[in-house]
Amino acid sequence: MTQAASSLEPSRTAAASQGVTRTLAAYLVRSRWEDLPDRVRHEAKRSLLNIFGTALGGCRDGATERCLQVLSLFAGKAEASVIGRERRLDALSAAFVNAVSANVFDFDDNHHRTIIHPTAPVAPALLALAERRPMTGRELLHAFVLGVEVECRLGNSVSPGHYRRGWHITSTCGVFGAAAAAAKALGLDAERTGWAIGSASSQSAGLVETLGTMAKSIGVGNAARGGLLAALLAETGLTGPDEPIAGPRGFASVMGDASDLAAITDRLGETWEILTNSQKPYPCGVVLNPVLDACFELRPRLASSIDRIVKVRVEGHPLLRERTDRPDVTTGREAQVSAQHSVAAVLIHGAAGVAQYQDDCVNSPDVLALRRKVEVREAAGIPVESARVAITVEGGEVLTVTVEHGRGTPARPLTDAEIEAKVRDLARHGCPGHDPGPLIDAAWALDRATDAGAIMALARPPEGG
Repeated sequence: MTQAASSLEPSRTAAASQGVTRTLAAYLVRSRWEDLPDRVRHEAKRSLLNIFGTALGGCRDGATERCLQVLSLFAGKAEASVIGRERRLDALSAAFVNAVSANVFDFDDNHHRTIIHPTAPVAPALLALAERRPMTGRELLHAFVLGVEVECRLGNSVSPGHYRRGWHITSTCGVFGAAAAAAKALGLDAERTGWAIGSASSQSAGLVETLGTMAKSIGVGNAARGGLLAALLAETGLTGPDEPIAGPRGFASVMGDASDLAAITDRLGETWEILTNSQKPYPCGVVLNPVLDACFELRPRLASSIDRIVKVRVEGHPLLRERTDRPDVTTGREAQVSAQHSVAAVLIHGAAGVAQYQDDCVNSPDVLALRRKVEVREAAGIPVESARVAITVEGGEVLTVTVEHGRGTPARPLTDAEIEAKVRDLARHGCPGHDPGPLIDAAWALDRATDAGAIMALARPPEGG
């Protein structure tokens, strides 16, 4: 056994004997706002602001519209806002719809170690709850950070096998994050917090097979709704198993390959997963971000030679090929996880925004012609945040760019100003005429708000929207 493995062994044993769920629940209850470093608090605001933007952008997407249409038929008391819409729904339905709209363009944040989109399952649950149960902005931000911590640590424990097997990790781990966050916001004790985690475990689901289809974001919506439901049920006394995470038939055993329980509890409260989170610059699968960066670097060197391209070779982490080697996509939704389309769209249009992932762009003749020349390969030793793109033009010249850290990753994070610009762009797309300025200001000042739920009124257009 190596020294590194040996040093981890006592922590795994201790975590298993004490109970992972019990450890998490106790930590959630005793955690205080004062325990959060300033960097963590600020990153929480960045993540929430970003998710308001992606939800505004996706609020009128076809998948979001259909979810809203169906859930409206069964909605209860109108108590929680639907982002980008004038109408309100019951808290559970609003959490679902807002999570779908936040995730539908694949433009929400990403935790690179696990490929989890942390905010979409957690924030909508908390924001819906804040309109139902008054809480301060600090209480919401604190609960949000803890929810992200729980879902990402669970993701760390089962990665990379969980996602590779085909589980949609944002959905499967997101329901735990939403439950933990809601439990904290509700002020549940350790026992009831454990029960909330138990009820979340019974709702953990979602498949990678749905990527590129409308069904992809349904699991994320269910995670937000299910996590909030789990906490509300626990509040009433609905019990759960003693060890829903590390039990013999718990989440880690059933859904992970050789799960590392220590990754869930080690240095809990000392290290923060939200600091390894990233806000995405492009509305597509995160493994494509460095590929697009490389294409943007190469495009000026091509000048007017787009039609002289003979071949484009894309090399990267195995996940790049496994998830995005899709040359024959026909819809914008499928194109979000297509390296061939993404490369062609950037080289031709010099942009990678929502417009480049719409059906008309996907099926334009020039994009179709160029993407047939794009091949995707695995390259040993290239991490998920890196990629290499080589373009061969007529005459044999090869233009190559290697991107070590894609834009938006923790090594090259978007600035606060870039996130604000992203929110404004997405608001123009999904909610034209709505000024997101007051919402942006309120997000940055959320830690000073006495009523966290009031921010949701700023995420809705004027009456008639």
